[in-house]
Amino acid sequence: MEQHTESAAIRVSIVGASGYVGGELLRLLSGHPHVTIAQATSRRATGRYIHQVHPNLRPGAAAGGSARLQFSHPDQLEPCDLLFLALPHGEAAATIERYAALAPRIIDCSADFRLNDTNAYQRWYGAAHPSPGWLERFVYGLPEAYRDQLRDASYASGVGCNATVTNLALLPLVQADLIDREQPVIVDIKVGSSEGGAEPSDSSHHPERAGVVRSFAPTGHRHTAEVNQVTGLTNVHLSITSVELVRGALATVHAFAARPLTEKELWPAYRTFVKEQPFLRLVKERSGIHRFPEPKLLAGSNFADIGFALDEQTGRIVSICAIDNLMKGAAGSAVQCMNLMCGFAETAGLTFPGLHPI
Repeated sequence: MEQHTESAAIRVSIVGASGYVGGELLRLLSGHPHVTIAQATSRRATGRYIHQVHPNLRPGAAAGGSARLQFSHPDQLEPCDLLFLALPHGEAAATIERYAALAPRIIDCSADFRLNDTNAYQRWYGAAHPSPGWLERFVYGLPEAYRDQLRDASYASGVGCNATVTNLALLPLVQADLIDREQPVIVDIKVGSSEGGAEPSDSSHHPERAGVVRSFAPTGHRHTAEVNQVTGLTNVHLSITSVELVRGALATVHAFAARPLTEKELWPAYRTFVKEQPFLRLVKERSGIHRFPEPKLLAGSNFADIGFALDEQTGRIVSICAIDNLMKGAAGSAVQCMNLMCGFAETAGLTFPGLHPI
C-alpha cells in the first residue's frame, strides 16, 4: 500500500520491517521530507497494519507516511528507488542478487556486508561468505568515517551498534595519532535489552532480564572486526555487559597514550573530530550529574555523545561514547547514509535531540 507526500523525491521500501530496526526505519522515514514509503515487508505480519506491530506509529491527523501502511509479504516486493534490508544475519547475503535487481541503491542493516575481507568474515562469523564478490561493492555505513565514499555509493552496509559506540570513542584518538598501538585497548560496553532484537528468548524473558548486570560476551565479540577495520587498530578487546536499560549503549575505552600528555592537550583531538560531524557532541563538564555521556539522554535520537578523561600519571586515556543502539547504532546511521547517497541534507529527518527526563 503506497503512501504519497507532496515533497517525496524517492520511493523507499523496507524488507524485514516488523523488527525493532525496521520499526525505527518506518518512524524516521514516515517524517522524512524527501521519501515516500512504498512497501514494508514482513513474513510474520503480512496483511497487518504497521501500528499493530509498532504501536507508536498509530494513525492520527498528523501521522506521517507510514500511518495506514500494511505489511506486504516479501515475495510481493516491487521495484523502488532504494531498499533498506533489515533481515536476520545471512539472509541478505544469500539473496542479494534478487534485491539488487529491484533497486539501484541498497542499505543493508545486517552484518552481512560490513567486512571487506573474506578471511576476516570467515574468522568472525564461522563460515565462508555466500556472496564474496559483493563485499567490495558495499561501503561501510558509518558516515563519520566514510562520508565521501557514501556520497558516491550504490550499496551501504549497516553498522554494528557495539562497533559504532567503540569506533566513535576511538576515532578522535586514532586520527590524532595519540594511541600507543603496542598496548592493548580495552573496551567495556554496557548495552540495553533491545540489542537482542524483537524475537523473545530465554535471556530476554522479563524475570531473567530485569535488574541484571550480566556479562554475555566478555571476549570474542564479532563487532571487534568492524573496529579493527575502521580504526586500523589490531590490539582491541571488547567486553559486552547487559544492564537494566531498553535502548542504549555506553562504551568506556581504556587506551594508553603514545607519549606523555596533559588533559589540555587532549581537547583539540576531540574538538577537531566533533566539529565536522553533525551528530556528534562533546560532553565533558566540570560539575553537575551529566558530566559525561549517558545513553538514557539519547533515546530516539541519532546523536552520539563523546567524552574523555586522562590519568596523567599512567598515560591511561579513558574515552567514553554513548548512543541509542537502535538509532546511531542501526536505523539512524542507515538513514544518514541514505541522505548522503541520495544528495539530501545529511541531517534530513534526523534532528530529534532526545528527551529529558525519560
